Amino acid sequence: MSPNVGNKVVLIGAGDVGVAYAYALVNQGTVDHLAIIDIDEKKLKGNVMDLNHGVVWAPSRTRVTEGTYEDCKDAAIVVICAGAAQKPGETRLDLVDKNVTIMNAIVESAMEAGFDGLFVVATNPVDLLTYAVWKASGLPTSRVIGSGTVLDSARYRYMLGEMAGIAPTSVHAYIIGEHGDSELPVVSSANIGGVPLARQAEKEPGFNERIEEIFEQTRDAAYHIIDAKGSTSYGIGMALARITRAIIQNQDVALPVSAYIDGHYGYNDIYFGTPAIINRGGVARVLELDLDEHEKERLDASVNTLLDIKNQVFD
Repeated sequence: MSPNVGNKVVLIGAGDVGVAYAYALVNQGTVDHLAIIDIDEKKLKGNVMDLNHGVVWAPSRTRVTEGTYEDCKDAAIVVICAGAAQKPGETRLDLVDKNVTIMNAIVESAMEAGFDGLFVVATNPVDLLTYAVWKASGLPTSRVIGSGTVLDSARYRYMLGEMAGIAPTSVHAYIIGEHGDSELPVVSSANIGGVPLARQAEKEPGFNERIEEIFEQTRDAAYHIIDAKGSTSYGIGMALARITRAIIQNQDVALPVSAYIDGHYGYNDIYFGTPAIINRGGVARVLELDLDEHEKERLDASVNTLLDIKNQVFD
């Protein structure tokens, strides 16, 4: 990233997810300037006005503007939420063909404007589209990040916390792999308040079944939310704000983003969700979790799901 770049974010796509992200960003006061680009200019104008009217109550001032691709020139981060939305009954992987074309056009416009920061991709299927953005941008892999399984892991931690009667911040557990139906929980290294889930399973009959049921609820949550209200928005909006804060504040924090895999877990040249250290430069390094035999089998199945489609689309 250019050393002259400040705390400006360009958001591309002001649908339900984009607006939820913008709202979280303004409320947290993370950035100096948020420029929003969307093809629906009338609705964009209204959203920008509405967000600016709430800035007075935010912890610090965020300048919110209607953006153009010229705003990318001095942006620290371009966050991509644009694309065809997931419809009821449709999987995230069903969206890949439509959205690769959209990603290519967005990246071309941003790079032509002189963008020299980080891309954060939220559009689904996020792992494959993050790969597409990296390929189209020519940037180092460390500077192209997907939202990955940050939201999935948050859902999982919340549900485990509800089960245990403890705050989700005291639950430490990751979902990894594809952000989608083939994702998996890493139970072997998870703990609730410092107590390993594996130890609790040894003491409590039926505990493993309860944990698997909670994972299934986590995995399928998006389908229930989409069926009930048309889209997921608040959870992913706050997840994107968390990634943004990690970058802007140079936090060196571990988040399960969609990161470029180069030998990790035995795979190469693919993006999928795994913990990675995030700071001002993007992905400082990918963390490879120790998996038990069952978890490795599930990860292999998840990654092969992505590779099958990646090889059709990109090779």
